[in-house]
Amino acid sequence: MSLMHPENSAPTPVRYNRIILKLSGEVLRSPRNGDAIDPETLRKTSSQIKEICELGVQVGLVIGGGNIFRGLSGEGRGVDRTTGDYMGMLATVINGLALMDCLEKMGVVTRVMSSIPMNQVAEPFILRRATRHLEKGRVVIFVAGTGNPYFSTDTTAALRASEINAQVLLKATKVDGVYDKDPSKHKDAVRYEELSFISALKQRLNVMDSTAFSLCLDNNVPIIVFNLNEEHAVRRVVEGEKVGTLVHNI
Repeated sequence: MSLMHPENSAPTPVRYNRIILKLSGEVLRSPRNGDAIDPETLRKTSSQIKEICELGVQVGLVIGGGNIFRGLSGEGRGVDRTTGDYMGMLATVINGLALMDCLEKMGVVTRVMSSIPMNQVAEPFILRRATRHLEKGRVVIFVAGTGNPYFSTDTTAALRASEINAQVLLKATKVDGVYDKDPSKHKDAVRYEELSFISALKQRLNVMDSTAFSLCLDNNVPIIVFNLNEEHAVRRVVEGEKVGTLVHNI
């Protein structure tokens, strides 16, 4: 199988050259039968990632595990919170491997890096190695969260974005940005095109969890919240089109 190396081709000018893309595990769930990983959804998601790799964008990817097991919901099933969080971390590994397999079948060189050592299936997370993979044009999928309970994959995304000096954190969701109230419950909900971190905090808007948000605020990592289901959504964001909601220091 011939795998593409984006560094060997002339990149197209883009707004963001190095990004962290945060995906919910739920995006992989089948809309038809509820299967944890839907092949067609996986293919569509991977196609969007391949599209930006072909533009020369360096892509770090963080995916959740909520389609398989969510740590926060574990206590409702009789599972201790700490144990549930570790189970959720393992769920992100399954999702990461599925994405890696799909991307590589599309010709995208991919590496999975885990915060929890599991050498048979993933590389250990080492910052310098991750940076080198990105510089070589490889997609790096960060799995197993931070390796610690009580931290979400949103926090992982904010942490990795800060560590690799990503220019932006892209949070892919099912809605087209940040609203002043829940648009599924309120028809008069207003979408923001742009927000400051401070405004989002004051209004208690649900951008990311508080730890993740604080990391982005402190390290000046802008967040773009957008709808992954829109056509060519990720490419449009990295090319600088006004898509979704930009949250940053103003």
